Amino acid sequence: MLSASAFVTFRRCPEQALGRMRGLYPAESRPAFTGNLAHRIFARHLTAGPIPDAGFAAACREEIGAALNPKLSALRLRPRQLDGVIEEVAALYQRFRRLGLEGFSGAEVPLEAVPAEGVTLRGKVDAVFDEGERGARLTDWKTGSLGDPVPQLGFYALLWALERQDLPGRVEAVSLASGERVEEVPSRAGVQEVAAEAAKAVTRLRRAFASGGHLDRIAGPWCRWCPLLEECEEGRAATALLDA
Repeated sequence: MLSASAFVTFRRCPEQALGRMRGLYPAESRPAFTGNLAHRIFARHLTAGPIPDAGFAAACREEIGAALNPKLSALRLRPRQLDGVIEEVAALYQRFRRLGLEGFSGAEVPLEAVPAEGVTLRGKVDAVFDEGERGARLTDWKTGSLGDPVPQLGFYALLWALERQDLPGRVEAVSLASGERVEEVPSRAGVQEVAAEAAKAVTRLRRAFASGGHLDRIAGPWCRWCPLLEECEEGRAATALLDA
């Protein structure tokens, strides 16, 4: 199975993606926890309506209890620190509420395709909007900087095309932290290119996993949270430069 996040990870650092395939995931972090909680709050808004200020903290705690308790336990946040997380999510939510949400048709929409025997591609789109004749708009909310969202957007477009037998009208990534927005109009040629990349990723990951071998290690900001950091000379050098 190749998920959207695994595909993006493979493009950044094949060895890190292989590590995840072997069950090595980064430790829980406060930014990741904040992002997960914010996404659940956004989905709650889209499916159940606006959350009043007076009930916002309670709504956050309900979402934590429903799905994020293990992550919260791993972080070992003190009550005051959790209050700080909720304040950060509240700020993101206020920016979210200012976005145009016309045509909303689904939140946290799962997509899955089996393009070949034994190969499953999977992802979950934060929100889908119906734009009439323009087609569906797939939106990915980011709670930090956008970075390079194009590979992930391309993977979502591929999944949509495979599952729905039609290209989405638009794919976009929106940062609630910075206001940045990147959007693309998928093309058949672009989707085919992503499909070829995904096939190559699956092939290389399978071979390395079966043989117990290793793949290329590419250093960058993502090394900071990599579970392979202690054994990776390139990653340690990158994080040392980032911390300098």
